[in-house]
Amino acid sequence: MKLVNVRKGQFVYYQNKLHKVYSVKAFFRKSIHLIRLEDYKQQLATAREIDYYKPKHLDSFVLNKERYTLDKNVKAKVGDFILVINPKPDTLDLHHLNSIETVSKVENNGVISNQSNGIRHDEYWVMVPGLIEGANKIDLQNPSTITTVEQEPPLVDADLPPAYVPRIGDIFQKNSSQPALQSMVVAIQGKKIFLGGHPAVSVNELTDSEKWTYVYNIQE
Repeated sequence: MKLVNVRKGQFVYYQNKLHKVYSVKAFFRKSIHLIRLEDYKQQLATAREIDYYKPKHLDSFVLNKERYTLDKNVKAKVGDFILVINPKPDTLDLHHLNSIETVSKVENNGVISNQSNGIRHDEYWVMVPGLIEGANKIDLQNPSTITTVEQEPPLVDADLPPAYVPRIGDIFQKNSSQPALQSMVVAIQGKKIFLGGHPAVSVNELTDSEKWTYVYNIQE
């Protein structure tokens, strides 16, 4: 299914693999900015190059080298990953369609995420670690076109940093700044990313779509 109106957070297939829409920049030639879920690699695409996918109960996919299965019947516990499938944020909440958050507190009516968002129990599905009984793998749009060796990305320890590392020349926009403030990656030292005019930030902070938005790379 080709998309006419592309929204942040939508699950899509691009080049046969499952991605999530990171942002939409209408005035760029390749206006759709994607994150490949299996390894967090950023991709640029046009609307004609992607196919929409709506997550379903018991869908299973690899997120940053770790496999999870969506289960709508499980109530979240502290430390669980959740996928927001029915966002109804209050004024101060910032969660959106298909945002992936970590549960930091469980309350009667919902959970509080690591992003300080209040998410009701009917707004999310739990991402259960591993492949559970009856699960449907959705990593590939057409699994028959990929060899058996390529179908399952190698798993790594959860303590390792994200596979994606920003590159020198990447332009990021700080979401909390008014007016909009953009800055370029000027140096990388280990896990520290140095932005022009800003203190060093971590890879995890810079790739957090709630805090920073990737715009483009000056070399592309």
